[in-house]
Amino acid sequence: MASIQTLGDPERRTIARWAAACAERVLPLVDAEPVALEQVHDAVARARAYSAGESTAAAEIARRMIAVKAASSATTPAGAAAARSAAQASGVAHLAAHALGAAAYAVKAVCLANPDRPEAEHEELRWQLAQLTDGERAVLRQLPPVGVDTSGPLGPGLLSRGILGSVIRRIQAEVGSSETRE
Repeated sequence: MASIQTLGDPERRTIARWAAACAERVLPLVDAEPVALEQVHDAVARARAYSAGESTAAAEIARRMIAVKAASSATTPAGAAAARSAAQASGVAHLAAHALGAAAYAVKAVCLANPDRPEAEHEELRWQLAQLTDGERAVLRQLPPVGVDTSGPLGPGLLSRGILGSVIRRIQAEVGSSETRE
């Protein structure tokens, strides 16, 4: 059985636009060797192409780990988080839940790049939420609350802890998760 974090192709295409926007905003923070930098930028472009119907889920699933590997060549923690945001955005074709990972890693990148500006986290999160369309909010409401379902990236694990988990919980509280609607 597919994970409830997958959702259908139309929903994944809808939310991929927002994930790409979140990741694209932090691309200037990525500091890596030229090949890896190109791969990270390509991941965001592919997420946008998938959202626009210019690529298939199968094609994107086959290439989604490229940006994950490229993130390991980032030379700063902020750059690595920004690259992971792009990797999560490219993974939306596989699981819609990766959109929340893209947003959370983008916020983490901004925080790491601005350690003397505690308000940076709030500002980035506000920007992300302002970018959501009504349709994208509806898609996010279909996802399970972070830390509950074990069959995907929102399960108990990396995205449910620390700043990543905190950001995802705040996004889900803002849009209303599937659990709060039942």
